[in-house]
This record gives sequence, structure tokens and C-alpha cells, in this order.
Amino acid sequence: MKNIKTKDSSKKMIRTLDKAVVGTQKIKNEFINSKDRIRQVSDSNGESAQEYAANNAEYTFESVSKSGISKANKIGRNSFIETKNKLTNHIKTRQEAKEQFKSKQGIKSLIKQKDATKATIRDVPNTAGASQSIKTTDKTIKTSSKTIKTSSQNIAATKNSAKHASKSATMFKERAKKAAQSSKKAAKALASYVRKIILALKSFITALLAGGWLATMIIVVIVLIGLVCGSVFGIFFSGEDSGTGMTMQDVVREINTEYEDKLDDIKEFVEYDVLEMSGSRAVWKDVLAVYSVKVNTDESNPQEVATMTEEKKELLKDIFWEMHEIDSSTETKTETVVSETDDGEGNIIETENEVTQTYLYITVSHKTVDEMIFQYNFDVTQQQYLAELLNEENNMLWSQVLYGIGTADGEIVTVALSQVGNVGGQPYWSWYGFSSRVEWCACFVSWCANECGYIDAGVIPKFAGCVLGSQWFMERGQWADGSIEPTAGAIIFFDWEGDGITDHVGIVEKCENGTVYTVEGNSIGDSCRQRTYSVGSSVIYGYGLPAY
Repeated sequence: MKNIKTKDSSKKMIRTLDKAVVGTQKIKNEFINSKDRIRQVSDSNGESAQEYAANNAEYTFESVSKSGISKANKIGRNSFIETKNKLTNHIKTRQEAKEQFKSKQGIKSLIKQKDATKATIRDVPNTAGASQSIKTTDKTIKTSSKTIKTSSQNIAATKNSAKHASKSATMFKERAKKAAQSSKKAAKALASYVRKIILALKSFITALLAGGWLATMIIVVIVLIGLVCGSVFGIFFSGEDSGTGMTMQDVVREINTEYEDKLDDIKEFVEYDVLEMSGSRAVWKDVLAVYSVKVNTDESNPQEVATMTEEKKELLKDIFWEMHEIDSSTETKTETVVSETDDGEGNIIETENEVTQTYLYITVSHKTVDEMIFQYNFDVTQQQYLAELLNEENNMLWSQVLYGIGTADGEIVTVALSQVGNVGGQPYWSWYGFSSRVEWCACFVSWCANECGYIDAGVIPKFAGCVLGSQWFMERGQWADGSIEPTAGAIIFFDWEGDGITDHVGIVEKCENGTVYTVEGNSIGDSCRQRTYSVGSSVIYGYGLPAY
């Protein structure tokens, strides 16, 4: 039972840390704003604020460590005491069984006495006294028989009880052994973890604190940030540059580009007439959750995941490609193609020709989180970490890490960005209701809107044609021409030919420094990609402005 409680406590601690991340984000921002105001001050004993904060942090963490180890040892000790009491009770039960067995020997003696009494009665003359003696003896024999039967039943029950007691004793002994091992392992891991945080925190404080009276006020914040950053939840801080010159967003873009380059290389080095692509890349939060747990809990080389380095970038790339596979094949087909020509007199002539074409098939597949759990042999604790990281309550935090989006208005952008890397558009046009591939840019926008509940809410229409989509926004007065600087989540319509008719659509990711960043389905290579355009570009037809 102690083991079960310990697991429940661990799960509660995980959830507590998870919730602490949200609050810590606000506290962290306030701390960053406050550090510029902190001044170098020494206390009356000559101890600097840096040393004071660091030593206080060390004391706090050592106390946490000792407390945690004490609790772990207490759990093991209580389990041992409980098991000892169980064994004592079972030994007592077995002793009672032995006493019952001895009483059985006495019953056997009574049976012999009964037989002897019967033999004596047969030799006694048939007198009144003899008859009375016989009756008395018969009663004694009957009573003895009942006693024998009852005692035999008690002995059988006691033997069964002793047998079960022996099995239970063995089981509790094994549980006690495992509990002791788990307690020692937990204490050792906790001590190691806390020592690492102490060292990291000292460095953190020395580097960032300017010292002074604010040290005591922010020490709790630093401790909390240190705890979270040092755990798997540190991944939620990886969206900021920690001094290495790169953020998680930079690395994700680099891997996305590498992924797209591999697709382009296949198309470039294979001759084909018709291209058919299918499949999709894994959602990035799934990849990063697996990365965070794998790297942070690695027994041989555990590392914090709050910062990004060249080494950890390579680890993330390795995990990404272990989760993905790109297959390609070609097939030559001879088909009948109908062509139309003008005979020069205003008549259209249809001609059937046998055409041999080479088809290039490219398929992208990815492993699920469950498949990666099996591949990496994650234990129960690691699986719990994964579940907490992927909890839907953390979607906003993932958006901040991956895309720098921290508002509800960016929800459709988050969904769209999660689909970058899809090829062929199968989920979107089939969701819309088409049985085979169509030009799917509008289907993609509609699918993203539906994922956010915007279609049912009447915020964005369900449309498969760009003209109908643009008209919907115009009719409601939610339209702007292509010269504006759009906000995230606006629906961007394009006119490639300049004929005043929109023929492509996407979603605005953001607009910065005169550049419009978009996410578009059915883009280059029949895939979902991020693109950029200059504000006011001639190819931008206009913007639909949803009332989010």
C-alpha cells in the first residue's frame, strides 16, 4: 500500500509542477523586467547579495533534499514495520496450528480408551449396575466422537490457514524488499537531482543578479524557475534565447527546411510526368515531448531541455528522423488521353492518343507517441511525464515555444503551423467530402477553422473555392485590400494572374518589418508550407478578417 501511495504522490507532484509552469511564465517575465533594477549591495556582515541569494538557495534545496530523502526512507521503514507485523501474526497462527495438532494426538488416545471400555462392558455380567455403567460409558463415547469430529474440522481449517499464511508471508517479504529498493533508488535520484539544481542555480544567480535588497524577494521565484527548468517541463522555456544564439523556434524551422529539402531532392533527381504525394509530418509538440522526456531522463547523460545548444539540436534532429520515414517509387503507365484541337473552321475535334507516363509516388509516414514509448522503452514515470506534457491544457504553452503565439487569436495559426509538412492534402479534401484529390488550399483553411470550432460559430465559412470564400467576407464587411499590414489569423487570398479573380488562399501567420508570413496548403510541391510576401505585393488579392 505504501508503494501505491508513493506513486499517487509522484503523479500529484507532476501535475503540480505542470500547473506551476503557467504561473511561472508570468513570474519569469516579471523577474526579467526586475533584474535591470537590481543594484549591487552588501549586508552588514560583508556578504554580497549574490552570495546571500546563492547560499539561501543552496540551503533551501538541501533542505528539500533531506526532507525528500527522509520521506523516502520513512516510506521504506513503514513498509518494513508493516511487513514485520504481518509475519509475526502469521507465525502466531502457525503456532496455534501446532497446538491443535497436539490436541489431535490426545483425541486418538481417547478413541483407544473408548475401544477398551467397550471390551470391558462385554465382560461385565448383565446387572443393573453394569447396565448403568454401560449407558454412562456410551454417553461418554458419543461426546468424545463429537469432540473428535469438531477437532478434526478445526485442524483442517487451521492447516489451510497456515498454508495461506505462509504464502502471504512470502508475498509481503518480497514487497518489503522491493519497497526498500525503490526507496533507496528514489532517495539517490532525488539527491543527485537536487545537487545539480544547486550548482545550476548558483551559476544562474551569480550571472543574473545585480545584488541588493531584491535578492530576498525574488529568491523564491528563482527556486521555482530552477525546479521547473531542470525538469522535463523546462521545454516550455526553450522558446527564448538563453545566450547560445538559438531558440527552439530556430531549430524547428531548420528541421522543417531539411525535411522539405529531402522532398524536393527526390523530385529533382527523378524524372517523372505525374507526381502523387501523400502522408504528413508528426505534430511538433509530439516530437518535442518525446525529445524532452528522452533527453531529460536519460540515465547515462540527463540534460536540461530549457536551453538549446548544438549538441541538443543534433539530439532533436535524431529523434525527429527516428519518428519519420520518406518513401518514394515510380511506375510507368500507358493511358488513353483525350486531346481537343481546332480544325480551323471553328469546330472542336477530340483525338484519343495512347500516352505512356511515369508516375512518381512520395509517401511520408511518422511514428506515434505510443510507438516511440515502445521504441525507447519508457518506464511508467516517463510515460506519465509524456502524458502531462501533452495535456491539452498546455496547448498555449506549446504555441509560445514553437511559434511565439500567446493569445487566443492565434489558435488557427497554431493549428495551421502544426500541419506544415503535409503532402498531398488527403486529410483536408477527404474531410470536406471529396472522394479524390482536388486543389485543396481552401479545404485546408476550412479544416483548420473547423479544428478551432470557427465554422460552427460562424467565424469562418466552410468553402472549397477561393471565390466563394472571399465573397463571404466581402458580404459581411470583413474585407481589406492587399495593401494593409494584416494581423495573425487573417485569411489571405491571392490572384496569381492579375485578372481580378482570386485563385489561392492561406492563413496569415504574422506580419513583421514589411513582410507577411503565411501558412498555405496546396503550395509548392503539393504540400503545406510557410511562405513570405512583401506587404502590398501585387499577388495579394486581399484579406478576409474573421471576427475572432
